[in-house]
Amino acid sequence: MAENSTAELGAGTWTLDAAASSVGIQNKGMWGLATVKAAFPEVSGAGETLADGTGRGTLTVNAASVASGKSKLDVHLRSADFFDVETYPAFTFEADRVVPGAAGSAEVSGKLTILGRTQPLGFTARTSVTGPDEVTLSADVTVDRNAFGMTWNRGGAIKGLTTVALVLRFTRD
Repeated sequence: MAENSTAELGAGTWTLDAAASSVGIQNKGMWGLATVKAAFPEVSGAGETLADGTGRGTLTVNAASVASGKSKLDVHLRSADFFDVETYPAFTFEADRVVPGAAGSAEVSGKLTILGRTQPLGFTARTSVTGPDEVTLSADVTVDRNAFGMTWNRGGAIKGLTTVALVLRFTRD
């Protein structure tokens, strides 16, 4: 049933399968010459599909789990210059509405909270329904880190917007 509409799932509650999900970020760094990439392996979430085929849900990311493969960078990303994990241990996305679209897509709208600041966020996700009890949403979402107070940029080293790559697998409760 891959690429089927999420409207076919029917009403129910869902739990994020953290082991089969991933959240990663990438941003141009070093004056645009290199791309800084990192993953957040500790995620959790839940969702609900409603009788009309729409949905809603929550994704929580443990900010301290950030892992780039470079220990000095990870320490810096956890610091007050970026995720400030001592004060804000997690960031969340509250999907207020997920509407099935054509050709295996879904329009997602909600609120992203990072560093205690909440901003609206909408994007199109690709959906993969592989059975009546599992669905995966995938998306590349562009986020302006400055909107959340992440303004550290010594010497203009960081360029452009941050891309957040999501692969979120949910299983029916």
